Amino acid sequence: MCGIVGYIGQQKAVPILLNGLKRLEYRGYDSSGIAVRVNGDIVIEKTVGKIVNLENALDGKEYDATVGIAHTRWATHGEPTQVNAHPHSDSANRLALVHNGIIENYAQLRNELTAKGHIFRSDTYTETLVHLFLDLLDNGCDFFEAVRQGLTRVQGAYGIAVMYRDEPDKLIAARKGSPLVVGHGDGEFFIASDAAPLVGYASDVTYLQDGEVALLNRNSVDIKTIDNEPVSAHVESIGSDIAAIEKGGYPHFMLKEIMMQPQTMADTMRGRLLPDEGTAKLGGIQYELQSLLNANRVVITACGTSWHAALIGEYMLEEYLGIPVEVEYASEFRYRDPILGPDSVVIAISQSGETADTLAAIREAKRKGSKVFGICNVVGSTIARETDAGVYLHAGPEIGVASTKAFTSQVVVLTLMTLLLGRMRSLSHPRGKEITQALADLPNKVEQALQANEQIKTIAEEFQSAKNFLYLGRGYNFPVALEGALKLKEISYIHAEGYPAAEMKHGPIALIDRDMPVVFIATKDSIYDKVLSNIEEVRARNGRVIAIATEGDDVIKNHADRVIYVPQTIELLNPLVTIIPLQLLAYHIAVLRGCDVDQPRNLAKSVTVE
Repeated sequence: MCGIVGYIGQQKAVPILLNGLKRLEYRGYDSSGIAVRVNGDIVIEKTVGKIVNLENALDGKEYDATVGIAHTRWATHGEPTQVNAHPHSDSANRLALVHNGIIENYAQLRNELTAKGHIFRSDTYTETLVHLFLDLLDNGCDFFEAVRQGLTRVQGAYGIAVMYRDEPDKLIAARKGSPLVVGHGDGEFFIASDAAPLVGYASDVTYLQDGEVALLNRNSVDIKTIDNEPVSAHVESIGSDIAAIEKGGYPHFMLKEIMMQPQTMADTMRGRLLPDEGTAKLGGIQYELQSLLNANRVVITACGTSWHAALIGEYMLEEYLGIPVEVEYASEFRYRDPILGPDSVVIAISQSGETADTLAAIREAKRKGSKVFGICNVVGSTIARETDAGVYLHAGPEIGVASTKAFTSQVVVLTLMTLLLGRMRSLSHPRGKEITQALADLPNKVEQALQANEQIKTIAEEFQSAKNFLYLGRGYNFPVALEGALKLKEISYIHAEGYPAAEMKHGPIALIDRDMPVVFIATKDSIYDKVLSNIEEVRARNGRVIAIATEGDDVIKNHADRVIYVPQTIELLNPLVTIIPLQLLAYHIAVLRGCDVDQPRNLAKSVTVE
């Protein structure tokens, strides 16, 4: 959830650390801080709020430090105050530490350390680690041993970076549950929560595994397990460029990422469609296809936006494969004692590949003997490593906290899986070719849907003051209604709910009046007439209707106050065009309301703590 950066080398550390924090700010922005070594001492600067506040606090301070750590926080334990901001240290600044995760046994450790005379200054559990390591240092351990031995007593999740005043040319990084990556340079090394801060600085990285502790100096990195077993570092290429993590002339990352979707969908499909055969190929799951085909039950588990993509996947797989599919919130999955076994398959979906709840669901499924497949965007992520097989999105870095392009790429991957498995089972060659052609045409269709941007901005101006929205859809478009409502809630702070359109009569219809806009996804599909009837039920109660409709549908104009048209596609792919105007509507309303679109309050991009 929080963002960690560290540097040891020959360059000035402060600019590198600040730039890294800016690239990680989507992970949290309640407070930030930096610790660097200056004239034999550790100097710490911390501020509340966004990283620009830290940058302003450091303005004019000339630090020639070549070693340092930094942190941007999403508050979990302790309010977002300056004293609770990271880095944490002791009163003499002998040791400084940044942390992402949760220490579950902090109270026990804190009581023990307090009894020994340690004085705590913050409300966070992170400070417990500082005093735990110092206690071991004061009892004869060297820096590495103090950290390693201390971590054997820690219960919970952590990604940490630590520096120690008395061993000035070393940094230590360790992880369990919270991601950390080490960047390799020439006479320098970097630490970060993900690869984004390393782009342009290091081309090669090592992803630390759970239970690993890395000792970094300017010329080498030495990795051991928490049990003191040596580890051979696996080095791989980052595979991103600076343009991918910059706004590229757009006012916000979110708008850039919405507009990128024709390209990102094409990237997700590249090399995977087989038009002549009417099918797809997915190399990451080819050796486990029989597990899916033979499954008596499929469970798709995810959180947030990925959960909505999973619902669409459920509809697809059940329609084209005839396999019972359930969609589970990952946050509830492992606490329900789910009924799983060797004949079950679990598909986990996560943009970051580090979502804590989804990881826990994967581990629970594996304990019960089920095959586990992953769908994620980040190469080398924990979910990619821990699943039996999987598919990468290839959507590129997603910086905006509210997911857009990752959602559509997830749906594309689920469609490719459905097509591949369907053709292996009972889906006919002509129908397979129809789906393949529709997928090939999809980037152009999405490009057409994006042309409504200015019209949607005008509609946003009309409805920006609404206090509540209702989003309604049926069939494949019901999950789109959920996702459209979530986007509006996330970035504009307007209360919004998504429902199956027919369910409106079972309660929500009581809320409808002139002040509640109702967004209907009303494309020309197999249940179009039913949706029209639902629209009339809203109009009969003076509701104001915004309809997402299929191009050429003139009938809908008589049923809606505002109509946004999207191109015709097959019913299976409708969500991939109907979500586009809903993303844009949320974006423009949020901008008009003066909200921070890329970094909404209280949210962070990657939820790596439970």
